Amino acid sequence: MVTKQFSGSPEDSDLRRADSLAREIFSDVANKWALLIIEALGEGTLRFSEVRGEVEGISHKMLTQNLRMLERYGLVERCVHPTVPPRVEYTLTEPGQGAGAGRSM
Repeated sequence: MVTKQFSGSPEDSDLRRADSLAREIFSDVANKWALLIIEALGEGTLRFSEVRGEVEGISHKMLTQNLRMLERYGLVERCVHPTVPPRVEYTLTEPGQGAGAGRSM
């Protein structure tokens, strides 16, 4: 992991660090698949296979990677129901709904 050193006041350093983090998150989330997943989940809670059906052309691997990334950034909530077989549902969080609303402008 690379640690960036910032010169200037602590406040400037905090602002630069926050800006850098925001840019990194945006570059991850602003990919084709993530935006299509957010759009699909904007309709409501979906299971993995339902999301895959809504996002045409996405592979199982890409859907898994993007759902994990969206969950890590707090845009998607994953709910596992203790049934056999396990039932997993995905829902947009409030920030995720905001991201979806911004896309439809």
